[in-house]
Amino acid sequence: MIEPEVLDAGLGDADDDDFDVSEAFDSQLPENRYLDRELSWLAFNQRVLELAEDPDLPTLERANFLAIFASNLDEFFMVRVAGLKRRIVTGLALPTNVGRSPAGVLADISAEAHRLQLRHAEAWTSLVKPALADAGIQVLSYDALSEQERAELYDYFQAQVFPVLMPLAVDPAHPFPYISGLSLNLAIRIRNARTGRQEFARLKVPPMLPRFVELPTVEGTVRYLPLEELISNHLDDLFPGMEVLDHHAFRLTRNEDVVIEEDETENLIQALEAELLRRRFGPPIRLEITDDMDDVTLDLLIKELDITEQEVYRLPGPLDLRGLFDLARIDRPHLRYKPHLPTTALAFQPGDNNERPDIFAAIRKGDVLVHHPYESFATSVQAFLEQAAKDPHVLAIKQTLYRTSGDSPIVEALIDAAEAGKQVLALVEIKARFDEANNIVWARKLEKAGVHVVYGLVGLKTHCKLALVIREENGVLRSYSHVGTGNYNPKTSRIYEDFGLFTADDLVGRDLTRLFNELSGYAIEKKFKRLLVAPLHLRKGLLRLIEKERRNALNGRPAAVRIKVNSMVDEQIIDALYRASQAGVKVEVWVRGICALKPGVAGMSENITVRSILGRYLEHSRIFAFENDGDPVVYIGSADMMHRNLDRRVEALVRVSTPAHIKELNDLFTLAMSDTTSSWHLGPEGEWVRHNHDEDGKPLLDLQDRTMTNIQRRRRARAVR
Repeated sequence: MIEPEVLDAGLGDADDDDFDVSEAFDSQLPENRYLDRELSWLAFNQRVLELAEDPDLPTLERANFLAIFASNLDEFFMVRVAGLKRRIVTGLALPTNVGRSPAGVLADISAEAHRLQLRHAEAWTSLVKPALADAGIQVLSYDALSEQERAELYDYFQAQVFPVLMPLAVDPAHPFPYISGLSLNLAIRIRNARTGRQEFARLKVPPMLPRFVELPTVEGTVRYLPLEELISNHLDDLFPGMEVLDHHAFRLTRNEDVVIEEDETENLIQALEAELLRRRFGPPIRLEITDDMDDVTLDLLIKELDITEQEVYRLPGPLDLRGLFDLARIDRPHLRYKPHLPTTALAFQPGDNNERPDIFAAIRKGDVLVHHPYESFATSVQAFLEQAAKDPHVLAIKQTLYRTSGDSPIVEALIDAAEAGKQVLALVEIKARFDEANNIVWARKLEKAGVHVVYGLVGLKTHCKLALVIREENGVLRSYSHVGTGNYNPKTSRIYEDFGLFTADDLVGRDLTRLFNELSGYAIEKKFKRLLVAPLHLRKGLLRLIEKERRNALNGRPAAVRIKVNSMVDEQIIDALYRASQAGVKVEVWVRGICALKPGVAGMSENITVRSILGRYLEHSRIFAFENDGDPVVYIGSADMMHRNLDRRVEALVRVSTPAHIKELNDLFTLAMSDTTSSWHLGPEGEWVRHNHDEDGKPLLDLQDRTMTNIQRRRRARAVR
């Protein structure tokens, strides 16, 4: 196998050629050197919950974090827990990253998830719900309503709710109904007035109706009633002639992970559509019930759903708090974060006459680094592709699409370009988890417009964020490239923190041309200049860079490693960082979610610091910075430090070469790791401790607020000049 051109990629000197990836596993490192990845994920969701519990945060934002916690946990069960159960059932139960059996880890997950769900329910009942009430937003119980209000609600129930309800009886003539995943249901026990026999019925709370029914405002207070309470207090209308004995809410989570073998099917879209249909009928993995459910009803559910008692979660509060996403949209600006309007990146700002900037001319002047959502996606990435679609000198556009929004201007720009006669290639990753159905729709729409749509390489997800525009200038073809850390999604770009690099550098253009040829055709590319690409080069490239820092430290040269990722799990990368730490390299890891690395362990990782930052924006960018004996090497891109990213996905990192951009990335990192910045600190046993106040009780600096301020100052400084 031909290696990447090491010097051009900044991967070290010729004396690195003897480097062996296997060196990353050092027999001197202790066996118990990793944290359990599943429990680390639950610890991440606990950090989300701690934001909901924080009285210093705006009240509606706290409600939103409760909804995010609930949504995150649903996905964790549908994917991670489901995967563990599947491996146990199929007999493919390999030890986890900490050497435990999946059954043992499943028991640990269950205990921790139970604890967190109880804490989540308590946060709503005792903290956020009262805070909302104090702010003029009440979520009431049916018992708290007046007779007049109940009468008015009954009219609403009859007109808007009753017609769409579908009670399903369970008896010898009616088998136990299918319970769809994540649906909210009522389990109802009734007595037949004629025979005296007890029966059971299931009623699904209609998901198309508002989760919280809005009541008339009283003295400026907005009031709501949970939909299931409205329904449960009018069950007599659904079962005339029957005596309603009892009713309880329950909710089921199913295995909804997708498993597709591309090499066993000729039509990936058809196979995926069939798999999405199968997903709806995946086996149950969690049953949530209200804490007042009686044993008779619970025993019936456990038996009919074929679920274990360990998988039952009895909760003291309303189920499915994802509904709080709706409450968080209430128009009370003072109960939210102060609005932030993204600024246009300096390079792309309009001219003196406020004329629309020429994006290509701006990029020709030098590389442009854009930081979302502080800097606008619409006036950078979107404008880049829209100008390319309209520009008569543009001959071709090539782009990867992993996730995009339903009304995406990015997709529309590609369609416009194809209809204008340009060559357009869209690599659509239709297996982007939980976005598969949307991506199928857009893939077909693109194909109908004449876009060349491809689905990547067999066995690999295409996760890299790349766009390449080929433009004819004075008879010569020129490449304009964008390599990002986030998806081409205008909606998430407003809440996801990401970087994107625009460049007219011919080296990057040729790299992307080669990579797109590999993704769309039969090329097997083994050389890249400014890119590190998985699965062929990225792992080895990063290990080389870390190893070089270790050697520099041993030789008394400046050495440091800084890595910002969503997840740090890969054992080879972690072991390489341990070895670097042992040599005296200062290692800083900034991670949003999972971290299996143990920092601060004497003799192994005492030079490693791990921080996590959560806030109004979801930290999503990936940065890899190496001191390199005073000549910094910095990459940004799409890859997390996980097996799937390094071995089973197409990922791309691009080297940042402009000194000002390198400084900007390092300055951001320095601010994030500072003890004066609010963050969570990871300890050697996996405990995350929040540091958000100083010794005098004063709030520590908010990284995201400060970044907004810094970028606004930069814009004002230019305006003055």
